[in-house]
Amino acid sequence: MDFRNAIDESLAWASRWFDYAVTPWFFYQAAIIVTLFLVAKLTAQRIEPLVENRARQIKGHPGLLRVVVALLRRTDWILFTVFLLAALVLMRAVTWPSRTHFIYIALSLSLAWLFASVLSRIVRNRFVARALAWLTWIYAALVILGIDDDAATFLDGLAIPLGAVRLSALMVLKAALLLIATVWLAVVVGKYIDERVRISEELTPSIRVLVGKVAKVGLVLVAGAIALSSVGLDLTALTIFSGAVGVGLAFGLQKVVSNFVSGMIILLDKSIKPGDTISLEGTFGWVRELRARFVSVVTRDGREYLIPNEDFITQRVINWSFSDNLVRLDVNFGVSYDADPHKVSELAIKAAMSVGRVEADRRPVCWLTDFGESSLNFVLRFWIHDPQQGLTNVRGRVLLALWDTFRENGIDIPYPHREIIMKPDGRAEKSGGR
Repeated sequence: MDFRNAIDESLAWASRWFDYAVTPWFFYQAAIIVTLFLVAKLTAQRIEPLVENRARQIKGHPGLLRVVVALLRRTDWILFTVFLLAALVLMRAVTWPSRTHFIYIALSLSLAWLFASVLSRIVRNRFVARALAWLTWIYAALVILGIDDDAATFLDGLAIPLGAVRLSALMVLKAALLLIATVWLAVVVGKYIDERVRISEELTPSIRVLVGKVAKVGLVLVAGAIALSSVGLDLTALTIFSGAVGVGLAFGLQKVVSNFVSGMIILLDKSIKPGDTISLEGTFGWVRELRARFVSVVTRDGREYLIPNEDFITQRVINWSFSDNLVRLDVNFGVSYDADPHKVSELAIKAAMSVGRVEADRRPVCWLTDFGESSLNFVLRFWIHDPQQGLTNVRGRVLLALWDTFRENGIDIPYPHREIIMKPDGRAEKSGGR
C-alpha cells in the first residue's frame, strides 16, 4: 500500500512540475541560469590561473593546500553560485518570489554540489571521492526538491523477504553508505594508530607491526558490525548465510588465510623482524617490512622480493641476525708445500685483521685442514657484525688481502699442471705435478 501511495505521489509531483515548466517565467529563469553559467565558465578561465599561482605559495600546510586547490578547480561553480545569488536578490526586489522559484532551486543545487565536491577531496581514493560527492549531492537534491520522503518510501517498497529479514533497497543503500563511511573512518584511525605505534621506541619491531595490524583489522570489523546494526539488520539472522559463504571462502582463500595466520605466528614468536638479514631458497637480503600476506626482502642488488609468510613457517630459513648480528664466515685457500704452515697461519690472520669489516674483538683463526694433491689446504675463519652489508664483498676483500700478504712474503698459491714426457720411441706419457 505504501509503495502504491509513493507512486501516486510521485506522479502528482511530476504533473505539478510539468505544469510549472510550460509557463513563460520558467523559460525566462532557465535562460538566465544558462547565461549565468556560461558567463561563470568564461570568467573562471581568466581568474583561476592567477589565483592558483598565489595558492601554490602555501608551504607547510598540505591539508589547507588540498582544500584551496579543490576550491580553485571549482572556480566556475563558485562564480555561478555568486551570480545566481545576485540574480535571485535582484529579481525578488522587482518581481514576485514565485517567479524566482527555479533560480532558487538552481542556487540550492549548485551550493549542494559545491559543498559535496569540495568535502569529498578529503578522500584520497579518486573513485570513492567521486561516489561520495554524487551520493551526497543526490540526497541533498531530493531534500531540496521535497521528495526525500517519497523516494525513501519508494525504495523501501522494493524489498524481498529473506527468512526473518526483510531486505529492501533502502536498507541496502543505507547499509552501503554507512559501511563506506565507517570503514573509511576505521582505516583512517587504524593508519593513525599504526603510525604512532611505529615511532614508539618502547616496543620491539615485531610488536609494533603486530599492534598495527590488529588495530587495522579490528577497527574495520567493528566498523562493519556497527554499520550493519545501525540500519536495523539483525546479524544473527545471517548466521546460516555467512556460514555457507565462509565455507566457500575458506576453500577459495586457503592460501591467503594460511599466509595471514603464518604472519601472525611470525610476529608472535619474533623469528623474523624488520631489519633482520635472512637467506631463503637462494635469496639473501634484509627484511624491509612485514605485511599481512608476505614479507618484503630487499637484496644487495636492489631487488625487492615479496615472499609469502607461509614459506617462513614451512621451509628452512637462515636468519643471520636472529639472536645477534655477529656472523662467522669461512674462507678456504691453499699454499705451496714449500711454505711453512705456521707462518702461513700467522700471515692469514694478519691479512684478515687488516680488513675493516672483520670484527677485531674476536680474533680470526686459521687451521690446516688437509694435505691436498697439490697444496696445503687451510680454512680462515673470521667474524663480522654487519651481515646486511653483504657477505660476498667481505670474502673478496679478505681474499685480496691474502693475495697481497702472500706475495709480499714469497708464499706461492699453487695451481694444478701436467707434464708431458717424450720417450725415445716417440711415445708420450703424462704425469701430474704441482
